[in-house]
Amino acid sequence: MMWLSGRQRSLMLISSAVWIESTKVTDSTSGYIIDSYVSLRTHVTATVRSCFAALCQIRGVRRCLPAQHALLTLIRALVVSKVDYCCSVLAGVSSHLLDRLQSILNAAARLVFSARRSERINPLLRDLHWLRVPERIQFRLCVLAFRCLNGSAPPYISLRAFVGQPTWKVVATSAHLPP
Repeated sequence: MMWLSGRQRSLMLISSAVWIESTKVTDSTSGYIIDSYVSLRTHVTATVRSCFAALCQIRGVRRCLPAQHALLTLIRALVVSKVDYCCSVLAGVSSHLLDRLQSILNAAARLVFSARRSERINPLLRDLHWLRVPERIQFRLCVLAFRCLNGSAPPYISLRAFVGQPTWKVVATSAHLPP
């Protein structure tokens, strides 16, 4: 069993090391939670819970804010940043978990525009220039790959990344080329 959690949670865990195939694994302070099934369901549940709590608090002070820009700044700082944190780890998780994270962004967009649940969400997300959660994950992975190729990624990632060459040959004949 492996625990990856924040500082407060790691203090609550038993601090003994676990050995997996002659490798010592201890709890980390990376900030995301992996459950025993390695499904990240616990991490997504905690993120959804904290984001909806933040949205409820923001909804309560929305009328006191001077402009929509202040509301949008609060939502980006307290909600969207939590959704984006460690989102590249979420590559390949189930669509159910991604839908739960998408519901956070949908609720935040509805809060910004004071929209009802029955209104379509795509125009609101487009007006905010927000990507949907699967596209956010893909964007983060592409940025990470770009940074690895250009040498601006952290060394612990760039040292493990390599550019592979295709193992097959592409054969083009003149019969298949366009005129």
